[in-house]
Amino acid sequence: MLPQHARENAYQVMFIGINMTYWPNYLQFIVLCGGVMFFYLIYAYVQEYMFKIDGMKSLGWYITLIQFFFYSMFSYVERKMKREKGKKIPRKKYLEIAFYTVTTIGLSNAATGYLNYPTLVIFKCCKLIPVLIGGILIQKKKYGCLDISAAFLMSLGLIIFFLADTKVAPNFDPTGYIMICGALIADAVIGNVQEKEMKKYGASNSEVVFYSYTFGFIYILLYEIFTMEIYYAFIFLLDYPNQYILIIIFSTVGYLGINIVLTLVRTTGALMAVTVTTLRKAVTIVFSFIFFTKPFTIDYVYGGLIVLVAIYINLYSKNKSKWDPMIRNYMSRFIRLKNSNLINRFNGNIKNTLNV
Repeated sequence: MLPQHARENAYQVMFIGINMTYWPNYLQFIVLCGGVMFFYLIYAYVQEYMFKIDGMKSLGWYITLIQFFFYSMFSYVERKMKREKGKKIPRKKYLEIAFYTVTTIGLSNAATGYLNYPTLVIFKCCKLIPVLIGGILIQKKKYGCLDISAAFLMSLGLIIFFLADTKVAPNFDPTGYIMICGALIADAVIGNVQEKEMKKYGASNSEVVFYSYTFGFIYILLYEIFTMEIYYAFIFLLDYPNQYILIIIFSTVGYLGINIVLTLVRTTGALMAVTVTTLRKAVTIVFSFIFFTKPFTIDYVYGGLIVLVAIYINLYSKNKSKWDPMIRNYMSRFIRLKNSNLINRFNGNIKNTLNV
């Protein structure tokens, strides 16, 4: 995934090249939310549509190769526009970050050919599980009841989705689950590595994106050449040239979507950003069932709701010190309003009694 913890030197609210810094806050929020929904719904639709063609199932890494090329190109142009030069993070670290980036996005794209798309989306919501397990086993961290509860609920939601898939899928294939689990583990690792290095060296988003995806492109290109997949993919897509247009659209809207999410985080905070992205994922799942024929069971709804609750428990755990005063404030307002209504109703009853 793209980094989400950078601090740019000059803070500006940008939307696809439009400077919204001096726009009213509510208008910024509406435009950014609309951008997230628009670009990511296109991203999800195109991603699922590409794999509907027979033979595309095995071309996930080739699609990732082209995606990385465009991400590198877009970030290079962005750096030129910002007049950024050189790099602050050492090359050795970028090679490590690039490896995790390739693993995360490559396995996720490859899993799309094997998994029911709503299941893929739900799994990608559950990065907390490998983060928590890795923290306990590797860093000997101790987590609170809220984090453990959130991870348990996420696991329960995933199990329900998994069982629903096995129930409705005529030819169940565990390959996709293995791939998406690998992508989740790499995604959990990359977040910690990126945050540490960006804070240590003060690197910008565009710098990390450019070098991560450029080195990642080289990794995938070497793999594709070694396995000859690049040759077979090229020959196969000669019969489906429109797929290249879809891949370009897929890469473009993906890059724009990530940058808009980063802007939303900076302008509205993590809670609102998570709310918007969670809503986007829910709409993505609904659209997937509407636009693409697939079996449905009510278990998908139950599993999704459990994962949704887990996401907000985890979010509350991270922001408990900030949220508790807000919750107490809202509760006290609610109690005062309720008491005020009771008093008014009581006074009204007394007046009616006296009038009688």
